[in-house]
Amino acid sequence: MGRRTGQTGQVSTPAPLPPLSEILAGARVVALPLVTRFRGVDVREALVFEGPEGWSEFSPFAEYGDEEAATWLGAAIEDAWVPRPAARRDAIGVNATVPAVAAASVPAVLARFDECRTAKVKVAEPGQRLADDVARVRAVRDALGPEGRVRIDANGAWNLDEAERALHALAEFDLEYAEQPCASVEELAELRRRVKYMGIPIAADESVRKAADPLAVARAGAADLLVVKAQPLGGIRRALDIVAEAGLPAVVSSALDTSIGLSMGVALAAALPELDYDCGLGTAALLAADVVDPPLIPHAGHLSVGRVDPDPALLAAHAASADRTQWWLDRLTRCHAVLAAAG
Repeated sequence: MGRRTGQTGQVSTPAPLPPLSEILAGARVVALPLVTRFRGVDVREALVFEGPEGWSEFSPFAEYGDEEAATWLGAAIEDAWVPRPAARRDAIGVNATVPAVAAASVPAVLARFDECRTAKVKVAEPGQRLADDVARVRAVRDALGPEGRVRIDANGAWNLDEAERALHALAEFDLEYAEQPCASVEELAELRRRVKYMGIPIAADESVRKAADPLAVARAGAADLLVVKAQPLGGIRRALDIVAEAGLPAVVSSALDTSIGLSMGVALAAALPELDYDCGLGTAALLAADVVDPPLIPHAGHLSVGRVDPDPALLAAHAASADRTQWWLDRLTRCHAVLAAAG
């Protein structure tokens, strides 16, 4: 994988690309059921493997192409072969994550996140209306009370006018911030200008992790803070570089990882020089099963920092079907070839 220059101009040294056979030898593919449908799936699949530093996870979503997925593999290899950066804190405050459920289901979802005083609420779900979002956010605010922190995430689904209208409708719930309300950097910049008087900060997620230039959103003044994820950005060190160069506050989030993948995100959060927000790393609470016992779920609103190891019995119990296992192994092989070609 070679040496690379980070966004700060400093040289970071990821792991040399290990032989494919070395990764395949211990690779395990799992299929974990979700408590409630999230991001359009009921089962989360992931491939985990062990390197010299410990276990790591490769779990790009199924629809991602090999070029994008290879970035996730690079992150996983780095985490398994290179020591993690020094931790600046030993516990990370996390938020509850509320999928696009009916308002009546909100208390049951929040109950899975032990003493979390921050909640991220999914909005703009296809097939739903703004009234559904308002009812869901109201239910979260009612559950958390006036001292709780409520943030929303639209995953870029609103256009500019829809986003402005939605934020007007949701402003009464004292939003901590709105995550990726629009898809483009240009829309985010204009929306931020339009709603500045409302005091609702704008956070960028997809405009960072899925962008050819993850710093464009910061240069355009299109966000007040960044949402960063270790796997999609190519690893902990790459994410740290981006945050440092952007000069904006950061929230570390997950991609509905297993506890193994979540521990990588926790390591990123622990290494940030400043961390002013609760992080979106409590999503193991949305899984009905995991590969780690006990799973990395919030206790008193926090996650402990440190590596985790899978339970062999759980790996076996939740092994993916033969055809899905082969699909992931083939994907791993193709992505390894992408990394090898990139040098």
